[in-house]
Amino acid sequence: MKSLRSRLGKEWLFCDGGTGTSLQALGLAGGELPERWNQTHPDRIRALHEDYLKAGCDIINTNTFGLNTLKFPGEVESLTAAAVHLAQEAKERTGREDAYIALDIGPTGKLLKPMGDLDFEEAVALFAETIRAGAQAGADLVLIETMSDSYESKAAVLAAKENCSLPVLITNIYNENGKLMTGGTPETVVAMLEGLGVDAVGVNCGFGPQEMIPIVKRLTACASVPVIVNPNAGLPKQIKGRTVYDLGAEDFAQTMVDIAKLGVQVVGGCCGTTPDYIKRARELVLKHVPFRPIEPKHRAVICSGSQLAEIGPKPLLIGERINPTGKKRLKQALREHDLNYILQQGLAQEEAGADVLDVNIGLPELDEPAMMAEVTTALQSVTTLPLQLDSSDPEALERGMRLYNGKPMINSVNGKAESMAAVFPLIKKYGGVCVGLALDENGIPDSADGRIAIAKKIYAKAAEYGIAPEDIVIDGLAMTVSSDSRSALITLETIRRVRDELQGHSILGVSNISFGLPQRQIINAHFLTLAMQDGLSCAIMNPNNAEMMKSVRAYMALMDLDENCLQYIQAYSEQETAPPVQTKTAYTLSQCIQKGLAEQAAEATRSKLATTDGLTLINEEMIPALDLVGKGFEKGTIFLPQLLMAAEAAKAAFAVIKESMAGQPRETKGKVILATVKGDIHDIGKNIVKVMLENYGYEVIDLGKDVPPETIVQTAVDQQIKLVGLSALMTTTVVSMEETIKMLHTVKPDTKVVVGGAVLTEEYAEMIHADAYAKDAMATVRYADQVFGADN
Repeated sequence: MKSLRSRLGKEWLFCDGGTGTSLQALGLAGGELPERWNQTHPDRIRALHEDYLKAGCDIINTNTFGLNTLKFPGEVESLTAAAVHLAQEAKERTGREDAYIALDIGPTGKLLKPMGDLDFEEAVALFAETIRAGAQAGADLVLIETMSDSYESKAAVLAAKENCSLPVLITNIYNENGKLMTGGTPETVVAMLEGLGVDAVGVNCGFGPQEMIPIVKRLTACASVPVIVNPNAGLPKQIKGRTVYDLGAEDFAQTMVDIAKLGVQVVGGCCGTTPDYIKRARELVLKHVPFRPIEPKHRAVICSGSQLAEIGPKPLLIGERINPTGKKRLKQALREHDLNYILQQGLAQEEAGADVLDVNIGLPELDEPAMMAEVTTALQSVTTLPLQLDSSDPEALERGMRLYNGKPMINSVNGKAESMAAVFPLIKKYGGVCVGLALDENGIPDSADGRIAIAKKIYAKAAEYGIAPEDIVIDGLAMTVSSDSRSALITLETIRRVRDELQGHSILGVSNISFGLPQRQIINAHFLTLAMQDGLSCAIMNPNNAEMMKSVRAYMALMDLDENCLQYIQAYSEQETAPPVQTKTAYTLSQCIQKGLAEQAAEATRSKLATTDGLTLINEEMIPALDLVGKGFEKGTIFLPQLLMAAEAAKAAFAVIKESMAGQPRETKGKVILATVKGDIHDIGKNIVKVMLENYGYEVIDLGKDVPPETIVQTAVDQQIKLVGLSALMTTTVVSMEETIKMLHTVKPDTKVVVGGAVLTEEYAEMIHADAYAKDAMATVRYADQVFGADN
């Protein structure tokens, strides 16, 4: 049998369709765990695989979507092995030895820290256990699917890469705005996953094929690896206790032809699709759509979890303020473990216009790897800007890269053999754009010829590791003109030749040019203008320096990189010259909450309580701040990480107020029950809703996950609850949700039920007789305000 990698991206390949919904049709009861059938109903699982293979599927998924220790403690190895063996038997019975068995890996159902309670390495370990068992049992590839969080995607990919040598394919689930639940876009997701070395990327679940087309267009526009598209059979409905979808096999297949024409390489189905759907889609795609191999895009990009920065179209500004060199106050903050000061520096640079933040926390007396990990994680909780991880310590770089949610810039490597041997394996494993310093064992060349020769050496060695030239940015090295009057000329020539001769990208620490001179900002700003004119791609600089920003904004306007001069006008329209941007040292309570600064929110609250009572702070500062964040989230300008960090900051502030009001009864808007329904262990959505409801003044009775209808109903009766929130992430557990709603309406008809979860729609919610559908946490808060409005 040909290896999957030898075929992937070179010919059409077809995945199978829905498993959970197909098993429901075969008798899977509401709330019953599908993975258990690998042992209790092996004949039905095997038969489903056989039907998909007979339909022409090249890749069939094992029945292991939710198979991890959280749900099956002590059983992962046996259930996984059983799943793989059933797929192998199906291949033998159908004579389809050319087909591949995909070990199906779904999400854990938990949010990762700092948003949730699951540690990143714990997530890696959870996935690793299942992956090791699947690889040992004989799976041909790992298919990670239905991932709505790029950070969890990274954990799963690392688990696969570190525990097997199988191909790794991954599909994510996007909302109607083309965003992951945690704010990632097709572009940021592809950048990170390609950096991690996956074999294919794509999209599955959430929508039918027609609704997926905008997302597919974005994926094929940016991906340099094969693209997979596995849609649902339209939108779900609930009929007589069963989940059905509104798109038939023929209509599904016709739309899959349109999707195939967009330049994808692998097609299949997800919820609601059956062997008939895949068979018909395969027939029409093979008949009407010539195969198009993937085309490498050769884009130089870095990203955070939600924001992409492309190197090349215009100069990127890399904020230099989180670097202890020459910064006494930052050194003090690092020694005193004052993360608040460091976060303020990051936020101030973002507000001033930085595109990327440099993160250098190296002091001899510090545990740099531990501090790099902590600062990287903390910064990503309050800013969406991509980061440049800056260290000469490979261990510190690895700690930061491993925990980084995205594709970072790495500063740096140089032409020394030991430097490249230490850093390039990290770039290859974790992904990143690497800064290459034009120096080697012989020091810094005093000519552009010498620096270009080192740049070529760095490119060549990177290629040996499989690192593309677009993932290298050459630092031409700005040396002070006060000690060598030719240094600026040499640096500028190097930058020009990187652009013109090497067709590469460049970077400079701009302010190095002026050491030892008076009025350094004059030299710095003019040198920056000259460097940008000569092709500088990235400038490491202080975005709070007014003269430097004048240079940047004027250059952008003059070079047609600022459409209609809008950024220039915005910066300078109200005055003849813009004032220097001051680095903020303190934020108001409202600002602390909006920016997700928990410790500072608590400090600001303590200060305000000296002159303002706690209730006034809650009503006039905390709730309005949360409302601003909530509205931004609803508009799509703020993403889930920022929403949750704002909620955590508000919680910290409220804890201080609560302490000051000790002994005084706290008034609440009302009690709300939250629960994930029976058979479903995914509590991401429920936990997010809980945080938001509590911050808006509600008392939440959290019944947890996999909760029987009887428990929910009895609690509602005992506690006289007016509102119950139910969550389900799996199609197979919506039946339990419907059963719970029916029982609640019968036993306690005055209780309202709001439902949410990835598999639900407003129409679906109506069909199962929910009182309301909430697409996200803020929608739940708004509905709770309606339900309890008459009492407040």
